[in-house]
Amino acid sequence: MILPIMSQTHPPPDPSLASPIPTEPVSDLWAQMMQLVLAAVLLAGTFAAYHYYTLQAAQPSPADPANDLRNNDLQNQVHDLSAQVAQLRQEQSMPAVVLNRYRNSIGYIYGVYHVGYANRRPEIRARVSGTGFLISNGSASNGSASSGLVATNRHVAEPWYGDPDAERLLDHGATAMLESLVIFFPNSPTPVTLVPASASKTSDLAVLRVEDSSTIRGLPTLPLSKSPAAPGQLVTVIGYPMGIAGMVAKSPEGIYQRLAYRHNDISAASELAALSLIRPSTTCGHLGDVVGEKLIYDAPTAHGGSGGPVFNSQGEVIGVNSAFMDGFSGGTLGISVEALRPLLQAAQQR
Repeated sequence: MILPIMSQTHPPPDPSLASPIPTEPVSDLWAQMMQLVLAAVLLAGTFAAYHYYTLQAAQPSPADPANDLRNNDLQNQVHDLSAQVAQLRQEQSMPAVVLNRYRNSIGYIYGVYHVGYANRRPEIRARVSGTGFLISNGSASNGSASSGLVATNRHVAEPWYGDPDAERLLDHGATAMLESLVIFFPNSPTPVTLVPASASKTSDLAVLRVEDSSTIRGLPTLPLSKSPAAPGQLVTVIGYPMGIAGMVAKSPEGIYQRLAYRHNDISAASELAALSLIRPSTTCGHLGDVVGEKLIYDAPTAHGGSGGPVFNSQGEVIGVNSAFMDGFSGGTLGISVEALRPLLQAAQQR
């Protein structure tokens, strides 16, 4: 049976804006797997090097063409294994590298919206929770964030997008409106307001603009990959799965006890920000397939992770985290940055 794709940020309509969200532990399977692979390659490299130098010592005549051929072959093997070890070390360290380098440029988005008819109580009033990251038209990691552009999903920027209940109302003449949409950046004690810049008409992508760009002055923008994503490569996803609940769960015990039942409250997010506890989470996996602009990978995510960057092993953003298939851990979906570039250009021209 084919499982439906579930949106990450459409909670059920709730006028009281309070609904508990369960939390999940994060395993260290990724680190263990990479350590085992690295150990195996190191062992193979050690054996090849030992074999190479043993043969060298046993062969008294370096002028022998057959001996030269064997030596060249072993040298090539040692060189290839050394390159593989270097690549594995880079891939193993990449999640920590990108998190440390770009953590403060990846923010938690929180908002409230409603859908309804004029002069009547809204039919739907609900929260939106997601992730956004700073981007620019440059590919260097030290690109300027002065333009204040933030990439995310369209269903975060326009929460009624993809919601069948909201779209049914809109088809009958209702209107949708954001009451508020703000972003909390790590190490910033206060949120900043987001305003629309550009949104895709064909994919779940949008670009927003930070209303007060002085808040993000000095923060690096994330580099967008110039080459298409290829299946099989390792990926790192950074975001805020489970939203406020996920950050509260990671907080010190005293703060956890105080905020455990307020994890959908904007005041809880503000308190976390004041205590420098707005901190994104990182998950890792493999890119299983690329279908058009759609990326399929097994790095786990959850509600609130929508809009987070998907990095390759070179520390470049290859996609924007978008959705997951319920009940299938290998079915996390993202959208290629190739679909993001036109939106970035349109936003910069405004």
